[in-house]
Amino acid sequence: MKIAVASGKGGTGKTTVAVNLSLFLVDADLKVTYADCDVEEPDGHLFLKPEITLKHRSAVLVPQVNPEACNLCGECGAFCRYSAIVVLKEEVMTFPELCHSCGGCAYVCSVQAITEVDRYIGSVDRGSAGKLNFISGCLDIGQAMGPPLIKAVLRNITDDGITIVDAPPGTSCPAMTAVGDCDYLLLVAEPTPFGRHDLELMLQAVGSLPMPRGVVLNRVSGPDTAIEKLCSRYGVPILSRIPEDRRVAEAYSKGLTAWKAVPGYKALFADLWSKIEPVAGRYTA
Repeated sequence: MKIAVASGKGGTGKTTVAVNLSLFLVDADLKVTYADCDVEEPDGHLFLKPEITLKHRSAVLVPQVNPEACNLCGECGAFCRYSAIVVLKEEVMTFPELCHSCGGCAYVCSVQAITEVDRYIGSVDRGSAGKLNFISGCLDIGQAMGPPLIKAVLRNITDDGITIVDAPPGTSCPAMTAVGDCDYLLLVAEPTPFGRHDLELMLQAVGSLPMPRGVVLNRVSGPDTAIEKLCSRYGVPILSRIPEDRRVAEAYSKGLTAWKAVPGYKALFADLWSKIEPVAGRYTA
């Protein structure tokens, strides 16, 4: 069972929910993997403090042109829709940062002047935090495209047990790459005007995906009929309301987890899991 925890915007408490839910499930003697796919700014390790046992560099394939073999026919440049390879009058220029690693330029080259070479984009860490399996990706500084590294993180997930995928915020390609293959989508939102707006963007973005989904409202200080109407309109249940609580912020600032540091939060995540498990289990089956 793979559960993705996502949000329409950053700062809603997505990692807080993902980390606390993971630790609660481990405490319930379940086999759990926490996968941090927020590769531009991973922070799950700050709370889980894992022992890393395996670190490997992740690469994508980009074209390399042999100028002696190239006949400047222009087929490669005509094929590439991202302008990652451009044929000029006397030379071929490549722009690896634009390349989507489809291999098409090498495929259409009739003189086999193009080979594909590794371009390293980041690293994937594997380890454990107690009984919790831990996987995390970290994009190298200056790299623009996170999806290839997110896919590398997802490839390290085994099929057994429960996986909590901490997805990147937003509705762009990195977020969709992380949530597209999950069995349940848990959306974390805050009851603010920006929170409502970006939750609706996320609900629109995932509208065509087949998996069941639910919403967790974080930092709730009172009723919010607008966000309740929004969820009702999209047919998405509100599974949990995490109250505004200074004790959670204090625990957070010390790198502690709410489910253990703040009384009552273990019961909150137990209730949340009781609503996810039956629905996600049916979809997985």
